[in-house]
Amino acid sequence: MKLYITPGACSLADHIALTEAGIPVDLIKVDLPTHRTEHGEDFTTVNPKGYVPALVLDDGEVLTENVAIIDWVAGQAPKLTPPGALGRTRNIEMLAFLTTEVHRPFMRFMFSPADAEKEAARAAIDARLTHLAGRIEGDYLFGDTFSGADALFYVMVRWARDGGFELDDRLLAFADRVEARPTVRATLTAEGIA
Repeated sequence: MKLYITPGACSLADHIALTEAGIPVDLIKVDLPTHRTEHGEDFTTVNPKGYVPALVLDDGEVLTENVAIIDWVAGQAPKLTPPGALGRTRNIEMLAFLTTEVHRPFMRFMFSPADAEKEAARAAIDARLTHLAGRIEGDYLFGDTFSGADALFYVMVRWARDGGFELDDRLLAFADRVEARPTVRATLTAEGIA
């Protein structure tokens, strides 16, 4: 299997989930502005959308989008699914919220040239992360078991922390707990961002 990443980008969540699941992958770094892999290949031949993540399965099938990849990983490693009859659905629900309501404003915050747009995005991110801080039950989003959604949530919290946002202590403690996981430390080291 191959996972196409950009170190520290949202593909970090997929990398964490795969590492947590014990699923080995070959990492291929992608330069997003040029759409070139570290080997000089045109990344758009793998993912015509032009952005990471992309997971190429052993049979050649390609999965894109964090929600799909993390759901697939959780299907291989059910320990990454929250407990209960609605566990998989709750994981997808949280992944969808993180992708649409937190990740999207981060793109505006990071890449918009307009100050007003950046400030609106910052306000949206602050509000949504504050909401999620109140959702932490135990150590993680769904209790004391690390889920696939926690991997993506961690990336969003990491971006906010490293981007100078004033974060609720519960979010900082969450990030510290995630970063203390040996699998996460190994993933950060593999991406060169430890």
